[in-house]
Amino acid sequence: MRLFNFTQRDDHVAYLWVLRAMNVLRAVHQLQVHPDDVASALNELAIAHDEVPSAADLNLRAMLDNLASDNEQVLYRVEDAARCGSLAAYRNRQSVYQFTEIGYRVYCAVEEVIGSRVQDANLSRLVFADILADFKALATANRDGDRDEVYRKLARLDSVLEDMTQRAARFYLTLNDVARTTDISPETFLRYKHALLAHMSEFTAELERYAPRLAEAVYEVEDSGVETLLERAAAVDERPMMRPSARLEDWRRRWLGLRQWFLADGPVETKAAQLQGATRTAISGVIALLRQVTEARRGGVSRTTQLRHLAAWAAAAPDEQAANALVSAAFDLRSVRHLSGAHDDDDQISPRTTWWDAPGVEINISLFRHGKRPAPGVPQPVRTRRGAHARLREQQLADRAADREAAKDLLDHGPHDRVLNEAETRAVLKLLTRALQARTVVAGRLRSGTGSSDVLTLRLVPNERGSRLRTETGTLHLPGFALEIKPHGAMRRRRTEKS
Repeated sequence: MRLFNFTQRDDHVAYLWVLRAMNVLRAVHQLQVHPDDVASALNELAIAHDEVPSAADLNLRAMLDNLASDNEQVLYRVEDAARCGSLAAYRNRQSVYQFTEIGYRVYCAVEEVIGSRVQDANLSRLVFADILADFKALATANRDGDRDEVYRKLARLDSVLEDMTQRAARFYLTLNDVARTTDISPETFLRYKHALLAHMSEFTAELERYAPRLAEAVYEVEDSGVETLLERAAAVDERPMMRPSARLEDWRRRWLGLRQWFLADGPVETKAAQLQGATRTAISGVIALLRQVTEARRGGVSRTTQLRHLAAWAAAAPDEQAANALVSAAFDLRSVRHLSGAHDDDDQISPRTTWWDAPGVEINISLFRHGKRPAPGVPQPVRTRRGAHARLREQQLADRAADREAAKDLLDHGPHDRVLNEAETRAVLKLLTRALQARTVVAGRLRSGTGSSDVLTLRLVPNERGSRLRTETGTLHLPGFALEIKPHGAMRRRRTEKS
């Protein structure tokens, strides 16, 4: 982008005329120019154009140095000692300037933008006959082995179809601009509506008539040998800075682009069909726009008249507040939502605190930039955490194994007349909890309760003396109940089989 810096200078018009003078010298094959040569070219341009600045009023050397600086690099500067005819001239700087390749492209781009006109946009319908003739001549030249003719026809087809693509893109962009500006100049649209519709209809009809014939011509070229054709074109190609393999690959890419215009590859439409569909869509859009403009002119109401009426109402408002309210209602202007928000703890802020002294409130980025509340987003994926699950499973199996061992010790040694360890106490408390939850009450009195595991069964039996269990952390008293432990069903069968 630094190459376009000369268009942002205060005297950008003078810089543009200097580049135009250098382009005039370039057209006569004078690539390296002296500031005096540029001054002479400017004087010649001033004869045909009144707006050309005088060369005597410009510091041409400084301007050329700016264009050749490291920041812009539009020009390339070299020192030419051959211009020195004396020692004094040799001591002075004898710089000559020439366009860099990218600098000349920048200049051409600026000139193209300045010289573009809406009236130049068109669709080239007359070119289809020439394209068909070139395809047939290409097939004939390939069969005859004429390498020069193959190169000429293939290069011409590539340039013609590229030009048609650029013309179509520019035409539809211009048509879109016309559609957006019809409220400003409907007279221009109504003046040229018939010519515009006729132009697009004729192009569509011509493309539809030539499309199958052009497809057959492409098949005819392929039947003559595509690889041979590309090798012949690459052999005649006169670009010395490209290797033969690179030239062959470049022509293969160009041929694929030509082929895609008229032959479809799978479900993808040809470029000709896409262009035809875009033209039909544009015709429908123009007809709809024509109906809209006609109805608006018939009723006398358009966007222009609406804005004028609104401006008159705002000007006739009794005061500025009423005018602001009217315009806000017309354009749906509301308060800026990203400047308001609630603090997490409103009690900490006094209602008398000014906006300047109050603490800030965090605002979401989407609300700040776009004025929209943040979406909740898609659900987050479930995290399996297999490692944590495996560790929990191992811990659970270890706890169960410890409980089974403690239950077996209770069966073997009994709960009474000894001190229960921590694992045995935990096993007794689990079964006691189940027994108390499953207890039965008959006639207002607790009769019994049972709690079971896969090893043993604990039973609470009513007893006036009660019972007690001694543990490492204290004594557990069970008043009114005696505690009995018996093996569970599967464990009982195993003990019976062993005995």
